[in-house]
Amino acid sequence: MNNNNSQVAVQQKSVSDIMAMPAMVSKLNAVWGDPAIAASFSSSLISLVNGNPNLRKCDAMSVVGGAMVAATLQLSVVPTLGQCYLIPYGKQAQVQVGYLGILQLCQRSGQFSKIIAVPVHKGELVSGDEFNEDWVFDKSKKESDEVIGYYAKFKLINGFEKAAYWTKAQVDAHAKRYSQAYAKGFTSPWKTNFDEMCCKTVLKSILKYAPKSIAMQNLLKFDQAVVKTNSNDVEELTIDSFTPDYVDNEGTKAQITEAAAAAAGVQDAQAEEVK
Repeated sequence: MNNNNSQVAVQQKSVSDIMAMPAMVSKLNAVWGDPAIAASFSSSLISLVNGNPNLRKCDAMSVVGGAMVAATLQLSVVPTLGQCYLIPYGKQAQVQVGYLGILQLCQRSGQFSKIIAVPVHKGELVSGDEFNEDWVFDKSKKESDEVIGYYAKFKLINGFEKAAYWTKAQVDAHAKRYSQAYAKGFTSPWKTNFDEMCCKTVLKSILKYAPKSIAMQNLLKFDQAVVKTNSNDVEELTIDSFTPDYVDNEGTKAQITEAAAAAAGVQDAQAEEVK
């Protein structure tokens, strides 16, 4: 394929046109390992874009880039499945991994014996010790459907545990700091799937202490980012050709960097422990 012709062609094509290109079909087949699943993913993406006027206004390559990150993680972009979302942000599409997408990646890693993230209703919190990460809940004491906070916990197969409880006010403050879409009331998963996003937020706060598979590292890198590519050649589109641009809020960049650094520290410590 002539690179110059390919680049011009991609720049002038819509999302559906790009997804129909033989090179893209081949790329998706390789990523998913099954042509039928790859075709279903492509069809879902095209339906998503066609049904969302704001996504249609986005730069096609930002949509495709976000979709390719989802595909590389083997997560669906169908919003109702809650695995991965493509969010219009001006003329760019932002990729956001959903709570259920994070659970999928954790389960696939084979490192977790238990992982949960749930809303806590009024009356259910009996006692709590943040320093010892020891909270006691009793669902039988639930007083109403009012959510007062969110609890997340994981346990690794080697016995290591981590837990966190955030009040609803804490999650709200965090979301306003790291998401302009939430702070300004724009349509996003924060508006359509609020409790799910709150659960995800608290869960991500403790996952930086868990082992990181390549998939989890990519999740931390690209979650809440516009996916930029240094190539307009479809044949060259790989996860390594993408870079994240945290257009939603600069605070997110600092958060991701901090999480990545913490993850590296945990992995080094675990490696020393194995030795």
